[in-house]
Amino acid sequence: MGMDLLPPHPVQFQGSGLALWVLRLLGWRVDFEGLPTRQGVIVVYPHTSNWDFVIGILMKWAVGISVQFWSKDTLFRTPLFSAWLRWVGGVPISRSAPQGTVGQMAALMQQKKARGEYFWLALAPEGTRRRTKGWRSGFYRLALAADVPVGLAGPDYSRKRLVFLDFVRLTGDQDHDLPRMALSLQDCRGWHQERAAPVRLINSGRPQADIIVK
Repeated sequence: MGMDLLPPHPVQFQGSGLALWVLRLLGWRVDFEGLPTRQGVIVVYPHTSNWDFVIGILMKWAVGISVQFWSKDTLFRTPLFSAWLRWVGGVPISRSAPQGTVGQMAALMQQKKARGEYFWLALAPEGTRRRTKGWRSGFYRLALAADVPVGLAGPDYSRKRLVFLDFVRLTGDQDHDLPRMALSLQDCRGWHQERAAPVRLINSGRPQADIIVK
């Protein structure tokens, strides 16, 4: 069975006019129509600059979407910084937990699903702004374990726009799923595009051919 491209987006938001004004002042726009479900994982690619976080937060406020991201639990030990980190969407994760980072987040997301509570987690699968050999597989394993869709968000500095329109259901067949995601993100250019990793999972337990986003 192929990976499903999910239909229209019933989960809608009310954004900040001020944040939208700032984005327009900077020349940016957001292509976003809402979310298909109340839980899911967002892949943000490419991630090549510190500016990605700044632009990403502005866009988050502009469209009004609530998005979480995982952070090391040690970062939450300072009260003021912890409060700020939670405010912008940080979720503490212990890397020493027996079930691992993905296991912790999958359990949390399954709890949210069981309660019908909203929870979307955003991840940069490259894991760093430097050039890497590919994507870390955490997002992929998480989406399969929690049985949630994956949203594809691509910051495009060449046209100053964030494209966040495609949502897919993974099949578990990487050779099918990864090319589909690469196709959706192929027109997005990072601030330092030469640092963008090929779309392949580098810690998935088996080799995979490179899928280059040109």
